[in-house]
Amino acid sequence: MKFKVLLAEDEPFLGKIVKESLESRGYEVLWVQDGIKAYSAFRAFGPAICIFDVMMPAKDGFTLTEEIRKMNDRIPIIFLTAKALTEDVVKGFELGANDYLKKPFSMEELIVRMKALLNRTDKPGISKSEQFNIGKYRFNSSLQELTLGDKMIKLSYRESVLLKMLIEHKNDVLDRKIALDYLWGGDSFFNARSMDVFITKLRKYLKLDSNIEIVNIRGIGYKLMVADEE
Repeated sequence: MKFKVLLAEDEPFLGKIVKESLESRGYEVLWVQDGIKAYSAFRAFGPAICIFDVMMPAKDGFTLTEEIRKMNDRIPIIFLTAKALTEDVVKGFELGANDYLKKPFSMEELIVRMKALLNRTDKPGISKSEQFNIGKYRFNSSLQELTLGDKMIKLSYRESVLLKMLIEHKNDVLDRKIALDYLWGGDSFFNARSMDVFITKLRKYLKLDSNIEIVNIRGIGYKLMVADEE
């Protein structure tokens, strides 16, 4: 079975090399050179995985990913970026990217990362439910909304998935490696630091209910504690 790959890259030489390299390995590749064409191609082509350059004309990779995540929160997305700043990479993850590669990169590394994402079929231990109660909060994972009374917080894709994983392991430990492998594609030091940032954000969102706590179980993972539901 040929996996369909949507490649959005505005550098002609790099785009041609990546397209031909992937096709020689059995992938079906649609290559476009700007974000607007990529958005249209996504709807028509039905790819299994997307590879997006961050800096593109007409529409950048960040905006493109944000729009695609509103339609599909499951498809793997890899960023190609010349930017090495931590805040840029974290922004990409927040918007829903699954992995990133810094230019220049080897095709072997790209293919290994693609295979890792394509081989992942579902979240370990995660249900299909979309509506959850967490203490005084209500969480809609599909809409990525966390509400308390008339106060609503709009979560990023990655925040929403991580919170759902914590809820599914409520009052039990969510294995750090499982979360990192699923959401970040590996448990490297950088990815672990990125996840710590997301945990800090979730703690901030949930701070209005004193019965809720996200506990760090050192060396193992995180535990969402809901005192009145133990």
